[in-house]
Amino acid sequence: MTTAAHAESGGLFGWLDRSHTIAKPGFSRWLVPPAALCVHLCIGQVYAFSVFNLPMTRLIGITESAPDDWRLTQLGWIFSLAIVFLGLSAAFTGTWLDRVGPRRAMFTAALCFGGGFLLSALGIHLHQLWLIYLGYGVIGGCGLGLGYISPVKTLITWFPDRPGMATGMAIMGFGGGAMIASPLSVWLMKYFSSPTDVGVMGTFITLGLVYLFFMMMGAVLVRVPPNGWLPEGYEPPAQPKKMVTTAHVHVDEALKTKQFYLLWGVLCLNVTAGIGVLGQASAMSQEMFPGQITAAAAAGFVGLLSLFNMLGRFFWASSSDYIGRRNTYMIFFALGMVLYAIVPWTGRIDSIVLFVACYAVILSMYGGGFATIPAYLRDVFGTRYVGAIHGRLLTAWSAAGVFGPVLVNYIREYQINHGVPKADAYSVTMYIMAGLLFIGFVLNWLMTPVDEKHHMSEAELKASMED
Repeated sequence: MTTAAHAESGGLFGWLDRSHTIAKPGFSRWLVPPAALCVHLCIGQVYAFSVFNLPMTRLIGITESAPDDWRLTQLGWIFSLAIVFLGLSAAFTGTWLDRVGPRRAMFTAALCFGGGFLLSALGIHLHQLWLIYLGYGVIGGCGLGLGYISPVKTLITWFPDRPGMATGMAIMGFGGGAMIASPLSVWLMKYFSSPTDVGVMGTFITLGLVYLFFMMMGAVLVRVPPNGWLPEGYEPPAQPKKMVTTAHVHVDEALKTKQFYLLWGVLCLNVTAGIGVLGQASAMSQEMFPGQITAAAAAGFVGLLSLFNMLGRFFWASSSDYIGRRNTYMIFFALGMVLYAIVPWTGRIDSIVLFVACYAVILSMYGGGFATIPAYLRDVFGTRYVGAIHGRLLTAWSAAGVFGPVLVNYIREYQINHGVPKADAYSVTMYIMAGLLFIGFVLNWLMTPVDEKHHMSEAELKASMED
């Protein structure tokens, strides 16, 4: 251990050092997924942030917007900033995370995400929007990215026999976090509201402290296995599958391989197809079936999609342990193409049941894509730097967060402005989404094992473990 590492391991924050997180004999690996869930269920709140948008347009006017109140267009940037900084922080802190371990990373994520809420509460109190951009958007966004990637490598190392299932359990929490946060936030705003207050500031303070506590619990619980540890009774396959390597690729070397960019495209296209629909699900369902789907029913539809988004993360990631990661994505793209092409037809035949069924499966594969990609990276690049490589790859999410909504919103607007009925305005978008999934299918089909010249030597691997 280096002198710096020795210094890190002492003092007030010594318990955060990687050396203090190595599991002792008899530790159950099944305690690690709950630690990861403590973090992912909290940061999954980002998908529910929209519940604050309308109340935040009435901070001064209370019952209706006053001239000095913020506009929805201004508030929309809070979520966008959070997603952008999620991607950036995941990309730039991955190597640091591999060096310091999951506990210090989870601790930092907790401070950023919880602290972001508290700073945003101050922004509400002072009515300074830039403080909310900084608090939730930038600092909270960094907490999102760091919290998202922090348990991934640890779970893969603890579950070499079921890496898809392990990461699926944690990332399922990110999909399900909004299902807890949305009703909780509404209830808290009602609790803190008064004739002179819409209740947002008190809700932000409460959520900040609650999330800080539970994410800290995750940091305390998490453990890493000793070097060379394997589950009892598990024997690594003597002959690995074609797309599964036993070697390791350095994070910087991974960026020189075609496989990294193929997987970047695979994730970006899968997410683009899902995220645009997720953001417009309520409006789309009401416009495609006017007079049949009410606003309340549309809200139920959105909730159902969130449920399938969450369950799909566990189902598809676990299934990939048996059918392979490449084959799983082949299903995502092939089945997704068919379903997107069918959606306009469901509107023409007036079948709400078929419409809902198509989107339930589509959103399950959207969530499944997020949960399966860490195990795919582990198969292709090995385990040593999988956390850092996963962080770099998540920039595809940031890009898709722009592409998806833009495609759905602007094409719809163009269609309506040119006289297309609202019920038919999404048809072209759905066909374009099917086309994007075809490109994703081709990119995934082109995936091959990484050339051996990119593999780390035994000496390089040993030196990296001593850093």
